Amino acid sequence: MESKPPFPPFDAETARQKVRLAEDGWNSRDPKRVALAYSEDTRWRNRAEFVSGRAEAEAFLARKWARELDYRLIKELWAFTGSRIAVRFAYEWHDDSKNWFRSYGNENWEFNEAGLMTFRHASINDLPIKESERKYHWPLGRRPDDHPGLSDLGF
Repeated sequence: MESKPPFPPFDAETARQKVRLAEDGWNSRDPKRVALAYSEDTRWRNRAEFVSGRAEAEAFLARKWARELDYRLIKELWAFTGSRIAVRFAYEWHDDSKNWFRSYGNENWEFNEAGLMTFRHASINDLPIKESERKYHWPLGRRPDDHPGLSDLGF
Protein backbone atom coordinates (compact mmCIF):
# COMPACT_ATOMS: atom_id res chain seq x y z
CA MET A 1 0.00 0.00 0.00
CA GLU A 2 1.22 3.51 -0.81
CA SER A 3 2.04 5.74 2.13
CA LYS A 4 3.08 9.34 2.78
CA PRO A 5 4.48 9.99 6.26
CA PRO A 6 3.91 11.52 8.68
CA PHE A 7 0.82 9.54 9.60
CA PRO A 8 -2.22 10.39 11.69
CA PRO A 9 -3.00 10.88 14.46
CA PHE A 10 -1.06 14.14 14.20
CA ASP A 11 0.66 16.05 16.97
CA ALA A 12 1.92 19.63 16.65
CA GLU A 13 5.25 18.56 15.15
CA THR A 14 3.87 16.05 12.62
CA ALA A 15 1.06 18.41 11.60
CA ARG A 16 3.64 21.16 10.89
CA GLN A 17 5.73 18.65 8.92
CA LYS A 18 2.71 17.61 6.85
CA VAL A 19 1.91 21.24 6.05
CA ARG A 20 5.49 22.01 4.98
CA LEU A 21 5.65 18.87 2.84
CA ALA A 22 2.42 19.92 1.12
CA GLU A 23 3.78 23.45 0.55
CA ASP A 24 7.01 22.04 -0.88
CA GLY A 25 5.11 19.72 -3.19
CA TRP A 26 2.82 22.42 -4.53
CA ASN A 27 5.78 24.77 -5.03
CA SER A 28 7.32 22.13 -7.31
CA ARG A 29 4.39 22.72 -9.68
CA ASP A 30 4.69 19.07 -10.73
CA PRO A 31 1.12 17.72 -11.02
CA LYS A 32 2.18 14.07 -11.13
CA ARG A 33 4.40 14.37 -8.04
CA VAL A 34 1.84 16.39 -6.07
CA ALA A 35 -1.04 14.04 -6.93
CA LEU A 36 0.84 11.15 -5.25
CA ALA A 37 0.13 12.76 -1.86
CA TYR A 38 -3.60 12.10 -2.39
CA SER A 39 -5.51 8.83 -2.15
CA GLU A 40 -6.80 7.21 -5.34
CA ASP A 41 -10.33 8.14 -4.23
CA THR A 42 -9.52 11.65 -2.96
CA ARG A 43 -12.30 14.23 -3.11
CA TRP A 44 -11.76 17.97 -3.36
CA ARG A 45 -13.69 21.17 -3.39
CA ASN A 46 -11.46 23.90 -4.76
CA ARG A 47 -13.31 27.20 -5.08
CA ALA A 48 -16.41 26.11 -7.07
CA GLU A 49 -14.73 23.09 -8.71
CA PHE A 50 -15.18 19.54 -7.48
CA VAL A 51 -12.51 16.89 -8.07
CA SER A 52 -12.91 13.14 -7.60
CA GLY A 53 -9.90 10.85 -7.64
CA ARG A 54 -6.17 11.20 -8.05
CA ALA A 55 -6.31 11.35 -11.86
CA GLU A 56 -8.74 14.30 -11.76
CA ALA A 57 -6.56 15.99 -9.11
CA GLU A 58 -3.50 15.66 -11.36
CA ALA A 59 -5.42 17.09 -14.35
CA PHE A 60 -6.73 19.95 -12.17
CA LEU A 61 -3.19 20.81 -11.04
CA ALA A 62 -1.86 20.75 -14.61
CA ARG A 63 -4.58 23.24 -15.65
CA LYS A 64 -3.95 25.37 -12.58
CA TRP A 65 -0.21 25.77 -13.12
CA ALA A 66 -0.60 26.35 -16.85
CA ARG A 67 -2.78 29.36 -15.94
CA GLU A 68 -1.12 30.54 -12.67
CA LEU A 69 2.42 31.40 -13.78
CA ASP A 70 5.46 31.92 -11.52
CA TYR A 71 3.42 30.38 -8.69
CA ARG A 72 4.90 30.65 -5.18
CA LEU A 73 3.00 29.43 -2.12
CA ILE A 74 3.26 29.67 1.66
CA LYS A 75 1.10 27.47 3.92
CA GLU A 76 0.71 27.78 7.68
CA LEU A 77 -0.78 25.33 10.16
CA TRP A 78 -3.98 26.65 11.69
CA ALA A 79 -5.29 23.67 13.68
CA PHE A 80 -5.16 19.87 13.82
CA THR A 81 -6.79 16.91 15.49
CA GLY A 82 -6.53 13.19 14.84
CA SER A 83 -6.50 12.73 11.06
CA ARG A 84 -7.46 16.32 10.18
CA ILE A 85 -5.42 19.45 9.55
CA ALA A 86 -6.59 23.01 8.83
CA VAL A 87 -4.23 25.43 7.08
CA ARG A 88 -4.27 28.97 5.83
CA PHE A 89 -2.24 29.97 2.83
CA ALA A 90 -1.33 32.71 0.40
CA TYR A 91 0.26 32.39 -2.99
CA GLU A 92 1.43 34.82 -5.65
CA TRP A 93 1.17 34.31 -9.39
CA HIS A 94 0.53 36.10 -12.64
CA ASP A 95 -1.54 35.37 -15.72
CA ASP A 96 -0.29 35.32 -19.32
CA SER A 97 -0.83 39.10 -19.52
CA LYS A 98 1.50 39.73 -16.55
CA ASN A 99 -1.36 40.67 -14.21
CA TRP A 100 -0.21 39.74 -10.69
CA PHE A 101 -2.40 38.30 -7.93
CA ARG A 102 -2.09 37.20 -4.34
CA SER A 103 -4.55 34.44 -3.56
CA TYR A 104 -5.53 33.90 0.08
CA GLY A 105 -7.36 30.93 1.47
CA ASN A 106 -8.06 28.19 3.95
CA GLU A 107 -8.00 24.45 3.48
CA ASN A 108 -9.39 21.59 5.53
CA TRP A 109 -7.66 18.26 5.01
CA GLU A 110 -8.40 14.70 6.09
CA PHE A 111 -5.94 11.81 5.81
CA ASN A 112 -6.19 8.04 5.79
CA GLU A 113 -4.01 5.77 7.95
CA ALA A 114 -1.35 5.70 5.19
CA GLY A 115 -0.95 9.49 5.37
CA LEU A 116 -2.63 10.12 2.00
CA MET A 117 -5.09 12.99 1.80
CA THR A 118 -8.65 11.77 1.23
CA PHE A 119 -10.47 15.11 1.47
CA ARG A 120 -9.35 18.63 0.57
CA HIS A 121 -11.77 21.54 0.93
CA ALA A 122 -10.34 24.90 -0.20
CA SER A 123 -11.82 28.39 -0.07
CA ILE A 124 -9.78 30.96 -2.01
CA ASN A 125 -9.97 34.68 -2.81
CA ASP A 126 -7.81 36.48 -5.38
CA LEU A 127 -6.47 39.98 -4.81
CA PRO A 128 -4.99 41.82 -7.80
CA ILE A 129 -1.60 43.27 -6.85
CA LYS A 130 1.07 45.30 -8.60
CA GLU A 131 4.30 43.51 -9.36
CA SER A 132 5.99 45.95 -6.95
CA GLU A 133 3.70 44.66 -4.13
CA ARG A 134 4.95 41.08 -4.41
CA LYS A 135 6.41 39.58 -1.22
CA TYR A 136 7.59 36.20 -2.55
CA HIS A 137 10.86 36.58 -4.43
CA TRP A 138 12.65 33.27 -3.93
CA PRO A 139 13.67 31.26 -7.03
CA LEU A 140 10.89 29.01 -8.29
CA GLY A 141 10.63 25.83 -6.24
CA ARG A 142 10.86 25.19 -2.49
CA ARG A 143 10.57 28.24 -0.23
CA PRO A 144 13.91 28.76 1.56
CA ASP A 145 13.84 27.91 5.27
CA ASP A 146 14.85 31.47 6.18
CA HIS A 147 12.07 33.12 4.14
CA PRO A 148 9.35 34.71 6.30
CA GLY A 149 6.10 32.79 6.75
CA LEU A 150 2.56 34.14 6.56
CA SER A 151 2.45 35.46 10.13
CA ASP A 152 5.89 37.07 9.72
CA LEU A 153 4.64 38.87 6.60
CA GLY A 154 1.49 40.05 8.36
CA PHE A 155 -0.85 37.97 6.17
